[in-house]
Amino acid sequence: MTYLIIRLATLGNVAMTVPVVASLSKRYPNDRFIVASKKKLEAMFAPFPNVTFREVDNHLDWHGVWTLWHELRDEADAVIDLQKVPRTIVLGALMRLSGKPVTRIRYGRLQKHLITTFGIGRKQLPSEFARYRETFLRAGLETDETFEELPKNDTVAKAVTEKFGEKEGRWIGLAPFAKSRSNMLPYRVTKDIIAQLTKNEETKVFLFGAGKVECEMLRQWAKVFPRTESVAGKLQLKEELELMRRLDVMICMDSANQHLASLVGLRAVSVWCATDPIIGFAGWKQNPADIIHRHDLRCRPCTCHGTNHCRYRNYACRQLEAETIIEHI
Repeated sequence: MTYLIIRLATLGNVAMTVPVVASLSKRYPNDRFIVASKKKLEAMFAPFPNVTFREVDNHLDWHGVWTLWHELRDEADAVIDLQKVPRTIVLGALMRLSGKPVTRIRYGRLQKHLITTFGIGRKQLPSEFARYRETFLRAGLETDETFEELPKNDTVAKAVTEKFGEKEGRWIGLAPFAKSRSNMLPYRVTKDIIAQLTKNEETKVFLFGAGKVECEMLRQWAKVFPRTESVAGKLQLKEELELMRRLDVMICMDSANQHLASLVGLRAVSVWCATDPIIGFAGWKQNPADIIHRHDLRCRPCTCHGTNHCRYRNYACRQLEAETIIEHI
């Protein structure tokens, strides 16, 4: 059988499908899986022989829905919708009219809303991985938790070595940005972290990020601090993954880099501000002890994915000092 798996956004959420898709690929070698997702993410699924990647525009407009249905209605035998937004629901409906069974994820949005808005029922919710696995199980596909890391791409790894040289001392990754202000540390704290890390002459810091403004800011920081290099906007995803594989640790926010690090077995020290791991977005097999956040704030979490406003206008969740993170490292 051929299964169409839809998970369009975000980068972190797409990365979280990889351990589950890897399990499917291994358990069902005679079946084929088509992963429909946003552009430039194929590298995460390339190692799996029976998985085909289908690039889709991030927003999947109505024309894209019609095109995807027209192209895949005779190719896919079943649909697993891990996005569950209006356009993927319509796509699923068209597939169902074509005689294809459709299974949609159960997000538990009501539970998340009660926790983030009213603080009601504040407890650990199922992880995103568990929700993916449950969705596939309802589609008749069993999965396991045996995934450890993506196989090494020797060709890309060699190119990364040529670009950055042989590793000497400690290499530490730092991904200080996120899409929302509530998910980021203040700039002064981030710069203090870099300054303290680079005091050690055996430590080199690699700065990760995306977006024009972020890339420029990280480039400027790399000029200021010794033994600091910005790779933001300079590498393809497959190169970023192989560089991460060589790091000793990744310091990141509750962002996509936490999940990319997980895919190559890299330990991630993640900083959570307005969000909280209880919502279910912690990295695959990451140590809960490596999660840093304010336990004393009853207003957390106030969002699932981040926000650009604070109901109390003080962003107390971002008030973490560099020493707390440095001590953990």
